[in-house]
Amino acid sequence: MNPTYFDAARRCFLTRTGLSLGSAALVVLGGQSVRGGAISPSPSDRSADHSRGVVQPLHHRQRVKRVIHLCMAGGPSHLETLDYKPKLAELHGQPMPESFTKGQQIAQLQGKELRCLGPQIEFNQCGQSGQMISAAFPHLQEIADEICIVRSLQTEQINHDPAHTFMNTGSGIPGRPSMGSWVLYGLGSDCEDLPGFVVLVSVGGGQDQPIASRQWHSGFLPSRFQGVQFQSAGDPVLYVGNPAGISTAAQRAFLDSLGQLNRLGGQHGSDPELQTRISQYEMAFRMQTSVPDLMDISGEPDHVLSQYGVDHLKGTRGGDGSFASNCLLARRMAERGVRFIQLYHRGWDHHGGVGAGVKRTAGMVDRGAAALVRDLKQRGLLEDTLIVWGGEFGRTPMAQGDGRDHHIKGFSMWLAGGGIRPGTTYGATDELGYAAAENKVHVHDLHATMLHLLGIDHLRFTVPFQGREYRLTDIHGKVVTDILG
Repeated sequence: MNPTYFDAARRCFLTRTGLSLGSAALVVLGGQSVRGGAISPSPSDRSADHSRGVVQPLHHRQRVKRVIHLCMAGGPSHLETLDYKPKLAELHGQPMPESFTKGQQIAQLQGKELRCLGPQIEFNQCGQSGQMISAAFPHLQEIADEICIVRSLQTEQINHDPAHTFMNTGSGIPGRPSMGSWVLYGLGSDCEDLPGFVVLVSVGGGQDQPIASRQWHSGFLPSRFQGVQFQSAGDPVLYVGNPAGISTAAQRAFLDSLGQLNRLGGQHGSDPELQTRISQYEMAFRMQTSVPDLMDISGEPDHVLSQYGVDHLKGTRGGDGSFASNCLLARRMAERGVRFIQLYHRGWDHHGGVGAGVKRTAGMVDRGAAALVRDLKQRGLLEDTLIVWGGEFGRTPMAQGDGRDHHIKGFSMWLAGGGIRPGTTYGATDELGYAAAENKVHVHDLHATMLHLLGIDHLRFTVPFQGREYRLTDIHGKVVTDILG
């Protein structure tokens, strides 16, 4: 017998019998999972229609439809931004009390002499709520009554990359789905011609720690749920346009034929990524029209451009790569139904010169973030949008020269939008800003609260993978009901 024929026949036999046995096993082990009274379909059970999510119906009343995460990459110092500590100012230059730090995990300061570094920027009492906000954020101060400041955040990873991974996925180990992917998988997309999860990155103001694209990866969920990074300037999506000499009609005919071939292949195999391949080709085709329209800000009124501080973009068709223009693009995405929008600004790693550094970096993000809140509110979109502003961890009250080291025991964020109680401050660190002391909020709690506002019970939203049930909050997390309006 021809060896080539024999080998092909053997592979055919193993494939077919493997599929039959595997299908039977999957029905038992992975097809559906029941937990807390909810059915969690496996990722491969998703249909081609990703306008619907797997959480059907929603677990409870939905307060928001979308999330905008303003990620301040590098770890902003809470002590120069959102957490006013007069006692730390009193102890400036004195040894840090050992009772705070003995036996504690410290990053680069481990084993070194620890001295207190007082706040390097003054704070002001702002708005009718009287919230204390750093003078480095004059525009944020003006919307103090629109935001909720949480001063008692805690995380588990003390270095940048794993801390970003933990903030995004709920685990310090790479490979889990990002929170944007979880949200898109659970709720689907409200937009047919743009990705449901979009990422934009800007940089400036300090040491710009790199951001890996796996921070918005879909992990073990189908890859069509991962985030799509748009370029902040120039062509927003590379290679999405037709090559020279290829018409739209020709491209349409090519994709129709390719789709037929892929579907034919799907009849003889069980590759879970095949549907992703088909849907992403179709999405890329629609994006050839939708993305240029999204990025074309030439029709934005002068007062809107001025509000964001991008007057120089008047009459242009795209952004300039700044955080401010990315905030304007985020509002345009929210209008078009993008479910999860993540704006990274790389520039918050201030191991030295923390006072001047925070002022410089804050000057790049303050106006745009405040304008985004105002703009969404004026358009009636803030009431069903959740905005989260903050970094992957905080900074030490101990000096690192004239800067601060990484810190995981206590840091601050602000939130705004639907379901959030505005004009409030929640939680507190100790008198020196070292550790969360009142109403501690873990990253898992932040994720649980976000999902709750989206209408999802984090305990019931699970996906089976490798023999166990996974969820964004792992085996932890509680909804922070006190910050909900």
